[in-house]
Parts: sequence; structure tokens; C-alpha cells
Amino acid sequence: MSIAVGQTAPDFTLMNQEKKEVKLSDFAGKKNVVLVFYPLDWSPTCTNEHACFVNEMKAFETLDAEVLGVSVDSVWSHKAYAEKMGIKYSLLADFQPRGAMSEKYGVFLADKGITGRSIVIINKAGKVAWAKDYDIPVVPDLKEVSAALSQVKAAVA
Repeated sequence: MSIAVGQTAPDFTLMNQEKKEVKLSDFAGKKNVVLVFYPLDWSPTCTNEHACFVNEMKAFETLDAEVLGVSVDSVWSHKAYAEKMGIKYSLLADFQPRGAMSEKYGVFLADKGITGRSIVIINKAGKVAWAKDYDIPVVPDLKEVSAALSQVKAAVA
């Protein structure tokens, strides 16, 4: 099970596909963060999920949110995948030690060596405001995520 709503989100520093460090704490007080945990780059369900996010980015930007994808893939895999998919948001490499950041959020599947499919919304105060786990073959409903994000934005406003 994922991290609980109301908990302080564990801070992290991971490299994105541009080899830049991304820290959760850098967004504190500035933006809500949507952590999109997914098993692997290039898999069919993940590809569909990211295609949905790419298509819905304007909506997420208007909701004052930073989308961050997280998987155990390497920076290089993320770079190739982002270029192929037209992904402009950061894909974070939870690569070494494998799954260490995902483990803090309760979504690393150690028996499979991959990150589970889960979405966690962290508000500007650094608290988990919404979290949902999904079955690996299920593409998350982005309308549901947007609605949850709208509520988070309204709660702070």
C-alpha cells in the first residue's frame, strides 16, 4: 500500500532524463507535485499512460502542478523514452540503489524489481494530499487525478 494521505512526503533527489537533479523540496511552497510511479519505460500500458499525461499537460499546468514520472529505469532509458513520446516533464531514475525512493512511498515491488503503478499528489506544504494504487495493466483515469488535484488546489487557495 502506498504512503498515507496526511503524511509528510519523504524528500528525495533523483536525476531526470536531462541528467539534472530534481528534489521534491524544491517545489515546497511553489507547486503541487503529481508523482506518477510506473513500472517501466517502453511497456504498452506505461506508454498509454504517458501519452495521456502528454495530452493533458495543459490541464495539469493550470492546476498549478508539476508532474514527475518515476520508475527504476536509467537516465538513458528515460531520455530515449521522453524523446520518442514527446514527454516534457521530468522522468526520474530511481535506479541506484534500485527502487530506494519508491520504497519510501510504499510502491516498490521488490519481488519483481519494478515500481508499481501509483499516483501520489503532494501539496505545496509537502504533505500527501491524495494517493491511489493501480493494477499494473491499468491506465490511471486522468480525469480522476485532475479532480483530486483541483480539490488540493482549492483546499490551499
